[in-house]
Amino acid sequence: QVQLVESGGGSVQAGGSLRLSCATSEYTATNRCMGWFRQAPGKEREGVATIDITGFTLYTSSAKDRFTISRDNAKNTLYLQTNRLKPEDTAMYYCAAADTPYCSGSFDPSFYSYWGQGTQVTVSS
Repeated sequence: QVQLVESGGGSVQAGGSLRLSCATSEYTATNRCMGWFRQAPGKEREGVATIDITGFTLYTSSAKDRFTISRDNAKNTLYLQTNRLKPEDTAMYYCAAADTPYCSGSFDPSFYSYWGQGTQVTVSS
């Protein structure tokens, strides 16, 4: 069974940084396409970044050049380093795992079968 547990969220001022972590059940991070998504109150869930089993990464325009997705296979953990945070980055952040090793460029939440419970990121101006 695939289990995902996020941590690392918190409250920061604009310009600050946070590193989000997603602990996964054994081999999940190694063998599957994985992604980070976020959802702000009253808005739809949106993609942030994805990484496949080769380490290939993709970012949405809101995350590019500020966020970095990475994976530690030995620790079965997915990370999202967030830098130069803005108030509009405030949201619940979720990690997700697909049933395939490659992401096929997908930021569609329906492509991902497994989700964590989320970790809250709040950025004040």
